[in-house]
Amino acid sequence: MARCTAPVNGHRTASGRAACPACGSRYSSYGSRSYPPYSTPYSSSGSSSGGRSIGGGSSRTVKPSWSRASSSVLYTPAEVRTLTPVRENVEKRSSLPELRDVFLCHAWDDRKGAAKELHDLLEARGVSVWFSEKDVLLGSSLLREIDKGLAKSRVGIVLVTPALLSRLAGEGIADKELSALLARDLLVPIVHNTTYEELREVSPLLGSRSGLSTAEEPMADVAAKIAELVAL
Repeated sequence: MARCTAPVNGHRTASGRAACPACGSRYSSYGSRSYPPYSTPYSSSGSSSGGRSIGGGSSRTVKPSWSRASSSVLYTPAEVRTLTPVRENVEKRSSLPELRDVFLCHAWDDRKGAAKELHDLLEARGVSVWFSEKDVLLGSSLLREIDKGLAKSRVGIVLVTPALLSRLAGEGIADKELSALLARDLLVPIVHNTTYEELREVSPLLGSRSGLSTAEEPMADVAAKIAELVAL
């Protein structure tokens, strides 16, 4: 019977194990495949954990129940969980007359930049948007018009930018809008050029809400998801 050479030569390497007269035959019986430490004998680009792919990107493989069959927009499982309660409220409010689809909450500094971009992308997809730049007339009470806009919109979206974080820290108009939006399950944060970690430092309550992020996908894709969310 062949004797194992491990006590003398060791089996620290594959070649050492293969050269052993006692263990080499067992090693070769596994065939030519060998796997590095901690690996698995398969790989899948779609494998994910918590909505994230193993490679670090988002695993967007899900279509929610409200997405049309012809739609090419894909979501992460986490996004579907986040948006489902909002969608349910959209459907409940579908019978209310003369509602805007979306109330866009944003920092004043973003009104001609990111907020305008998002507004234009949504309207290009047929979404009616309450936007202070066009809906607050000169000389009107801003707070009163905001109250009207909130009451007459199905969904509130909050464009979270560095400018908004600065406004929230100072408890400005945006903070009053958020207080009203947070009171209902009709709020979708959209994080742009900042992070949820930075948001939680300024507004833990808003930061506890999951939403969408332009770090994960372009603004146009975010707008496509909001458009599907409010489509009836």
